[in-house]
Amino acid sequence: MSESIKVVRNLRDLRKATSKWRQRGESIALVPTMGALHAGHLALVKLAKKKADKAVVSIFVNPTQFGPKEDLSRYPRDEAGDLAKLTAVHADLVWAPSVEEMYPDGFSASVRAGSAAKELEGEFRPFHFDGVATVCTKLFNQVTPDIAIFGEKDYQQLAVLRQVVRDLDIPLKLIGGPTKRDKDGLALSSRNAYLSEDERKIAPTLHAVISALAKDVANGADVRSGVTKAKRKLTAAGFQKIDYLEVRDAQTLAQPDNEADGRDLRVLAAVWLGKTRLIDNVAV
Repeated sequence: MSESIKVVRNLRDLRKATSKWRQRGESIALVPTMGALHAGHLALVKLAKKKADKAVVSIFVNPTQFGPKEDLSRYPRDEAGDLAKLTAVHADLVWAPSVEEMYPDGFSASVRAGSAAKELEGEFRPFHFDGVATVCTKLFNQVTPDIAIFGEKDYQQLAVLRQVVRDLDIPLKLIGGPTKRDKDGLALSSRNAYLSEDERKIAPTLHAVISALAKDVANGADVRSGVTKAKRKLTAAGFQKIDYLEVRDAQTLAQPDNEADGRDLRVLAAVWLGKTRLIDNVAV
């Protein structure tokens, strides 16, 4: 049986561990997570092990990125299960601070997310990306990694953090890991646990619909009419609400011209199935 992974919960112990690696000239990759780990997270850890000598995984359910009516209190947590999974994929260290360690008494500074945060998720979760930008900047400063790896399922988050790293001159390379999916196409997510049995059968339609839209746009279809058609398909399939379904510039997330003109584009969507909000995206 493999030895359990090392877990540190205060900044002193974290820096003690990473300083030893630095003294040996070893590179560090960080995989930030909120726990409730699934195969998608573990794929990111495996990628981190390929890209750097040491892989640090943070587990922290960040309260500042949840709105007042969102699911902070019921967000799935399973630290024991997470640690067993991380041991199996040979992560080197888990950084698992408490809320008090991350945000001690008197904490008041924050990082404001840039232009990539203003629409899409930013419209429906107006404080979310400021919370993400702040906690990730803290994680980058705490772990001081050479590389940080995020899943492309949260594509807008990746775009926002690329702006933060660039604009604040953080000496770090961000890498996006491909979205991990079930066999039927549903993007793996900790929130999939909220789906009922019937909802789980409907959920893969989201990926099918946005993939068809991406293919049509790539073949020169009119963007606006394609989006309208895709929304109708989702409604017909049983999705109760569509927060957004958009074709955007893959780098800036700005709205492109109506026709796909050779630019690098991305289809992004957020929809509701029962009480569960699902997000997904695909490249055009």
